[in-house]
Amino acid sequence: MSAWPSTWLLPDHVADVLPSEARHIEDLRRQLLDSARAYGYELVMPPMLEYLESLLTGSGEALELLTYKLVDQVSGRSLGLRADTTPQTARIDAHLLNRAGVTRLCYCGPVLHARPSGPNATRDPLQFGAEIYGHAGLEADLEVLQLALECMRRSQVATLTLDLADMRIVRSLLAGVPADGQVLKRVYAALSIKDREGLRVLTRDFPAASRDGLMALLDLYGDVSVLDEAQRVLPASALLDHALGELRVVADMLKAEPGVRLSFDLADLQGYGYYSGMRFAVYVEGSSDALLRGGRYDEVGAVFGRNRPAAGFSLLDIKELVRVVPRLPLRAAIRAPWGREGALLTAIAELRRAGETVVCVLPGHESEIDEFECDRVLVEQAGQWVVRAA
Repeated sequence: MSAWPSTWLLPDHVADVLPSEARHIEDLRRQLLDSARAYGYELVMPPMLEYLESLLTGSGEALELLTYKLVDQVSGRSLGLRADTTPQTARIDAHLLNRAGVTRLCYCGPVLHARPSGPNATRDPLQFGAEIYGHAGLEADLEVLQLALECMRRSQVATLTLDLADMRIVRSLLAGVPADGQVLKRVYAALSIKDREGLRVLTRDFPAASRDGLMALLDLYGDVSVLDEAQRVLPASALLDHALGELRVVADMLKAEPGVRLSFDLADLQGYGYYSGMRFAVYVEGSSDALLRGGRYDEVGAVFGRNRPAAGFSLLDIKELVRVVPRLPLRAAIRAPWGREGALLTAIAELRRAGETVVCVLPGHESEIDEFECDRVLVEQAGQWVVRAA
């Protein structure tokens, strides 16, 4: 049997993007970047590969498992292909910009995953994100949350679920608990999957207040009333009060937001090694996992020698977003004859400079279907080239 068919096969969880979908992706990419720019976020373009220690230092085990690794033939050092752009943006803020005040940065580009994050996930997502550095107050969290919702609106997401949590709640319950890192890691995992029996075993030697509080977290999910229940059943502390207070501010700000359903899951620890405060995720009907994740991650720049407050979000894959939102209408185009006559070429050039799409019909292809759905034609009338309805 000939081996030639394998030349067009792609790796698992990797796919080509064909013209109609690519056009939609590019339209959304531009809208997302315009939204970020309207809020004052500056575009950065980090490289696709870096030295491995720069990409992974302080990023946690989950990101390390997602990162492709290779050897640089120039230096002999280990390189990595980025699996997430936020660490690179933190490096840019810390070392290249090194500004004293607030810095707002955004990015949009491919990332590569050594393994898919889910059964239907791609290994080459197109990631968009926005980060704000230098402000420790809740105002920065609210700004990135507002921008994230604006991006969803610009993408024509009609309704969404905004899920909120805060890493400080768990940390308030673990404060002073005599447990090593491996035990705590297993506690986080048990909380994340709501493994009640596993959590009971892991915490049997914890102080009673911490143990009971962690067990109570498993049931603290639902609507905004969860916050009052948490205040009632969890051990009181200043850190807990502060975290719940900020979640109430967010809930109050968004309670009248059209198309936004609020939910809370105080045991949700996705990205626990990354986030340091409030965190959020956006879910949309038609997608099995969160489309967007964000929150506060004040420690992200520490490994680069500049521990600045930071908050932001990432739209995890624009290609997945395109799959679940209404298709944008095609921009009307103009069909023109192919020719070399000066007046025709001038007319076509002027239309294109004005922002029009002009498709020239090559000889012998007049009857072919045009994907641009031209609604006008360029015709010659009385020695002049004019545009009229098709």
